[in-house]
Amino acid sequence: MSETDFSKQPVETQTKGLGTLKAGALTGDIRAQGWNILREDVSLPVAVLLEERIEHNLSWMREFIQRYRLKLAPHGKTTMSPELYQLQMQYGAWGITLATAPQVNVAFQHGVRKVIMANQLVGKGNMAMIAGLLREDPDFDFTCIVDSAENVETLGHYFAGQQLRLRIMFEYGIVGGRTGIRTDQQEADVLAAVKRWPQSLALVGVELYEGVSNDEAVIRTFLRHVLARTEVLAQAGEFAESTVILTGAGSAWFDVVAEELTREDPHLDAQKRYTLDIILRSGCYVTHDVGAYQAALERMQTSNPVAREMNSSLQPALQVWAAVQSLPEPGRAIIALGKRDAGYDAGYPKAAGHFRPHSATQAGYTTVVPAPENWKVYAMMDQHAFMSIPENADLKVGDMLVFDICHPCLTFDKWRQLLLVNEQWDVTGAVKTWF
Repeated sequence: MSETDFSKQPVETQTKGLGTLKAGALTGDIRAQGWNILREDVSLPVAVLLEERIEHNLSWMREFIQRYRLKLAPHGKTTMSPELYQLQMQYGAWGITLATAPQVNVAFQHGVRKVIMANQLVGKGNMAMIAGLLREDPDFDFTCIVDSAENVETLGHYFAGQQLRLRIMFEYGIVGGRTGIRTDQQEADVLAAVKRWPQSLALVGVELYEGVSNDEAVIRTFLRHVLARTEVLAQAGEFAESTVILTGAGSAWFDVVAEELTREDPHLDAQKRYTLDIILRSGCYVTHDVGAYQAALERMQTSNPVAREMNSSLQPALQVWAAVQSLPEPGRAIIALGKRDAGYDAGYPKAAGHFRPHSATQAGYTTVVPAPENWKVYAMMDQHAFMSIPENADLKVGDMLVFDICHPCLTFDKWRQLLLVNEQWDVTGAVKTWF
């Protein structure tokens, strides 16, 4: 990835989660404002990224992939933030994974030149977008996936007409799951279709997504099946390049994928005619969460020897600050935080900290104190969160609460900009999203 100076990007000043900025302000101007979250310099609600925790998570994943001797192409759809892509590349990522042609275009326009599109490329408009990028930079390392003869035929015909060669991977899937080849006949049909378009299609590897299952035994069996099919195809000379890509791993089971895909099989031919590039695609590690991915990490630290040896863990680095808006009745607080501000598909935001600003009518706090565990969000509307609290809770209108998030993907897409903060809650910068 070519280095980009993101400080020159214009700030979208007519949006939420910022302090007062003049029109025409640049991202680099934000640090100079001297904002601090606890001084109420910024309009709430505001999404923040904790710099120290981001750096910790980046270092943690870099060590993990190095120990397994793997490559990493983190899924960029999680954040859709080229600033974070650049950080991930600086911390050892091989490339970036994306899901759609427009997402690929965003990454390309910000300097990313190694992309796995872990999705089928379908539709003429999407094909035209990718063809344009390949024509703009012939060295653009782009690969997408296929699981049907129909899609292969369409791709072959389109890219032949463009006089371009598209790199593709077979996708394998679990019965009852999402996309992917299920049967030997499907595999044979897709392979036959690929062979009809040697001038415009190059089969370069295999892709899988294991996260459709929550059963570890099923996932391990699936991974071994895909590894075996990759070996068969490689030994038969079906791949167009001597280095064969094998890629898998969402954010919940990447340790299991690493274990299984690096497992030595004594039955494999020792005289391989190819090199296997194993690439993990976990994206949520950069901010982690306190929901499903935290549960996955706890499982990992119990069962995965590498994670145990590292003697550290990923940390939640994405939080949302919001104000107490109303205390309409005992035991209920209404928080100015809604569906437009935080994802709730994997669990409601969890109150992590409480701060009372100084005001003309009440004494404030000097630091953020942990929020009691019995302060729980139980419902959300567009701009409101309903939180249950004890009737004698020390909570006032105007108090500030900071919330941990249970699924980062659907919180990032609520924000055009997220502020970077240090441990003192000073605003040190911002990252932009491109949803």
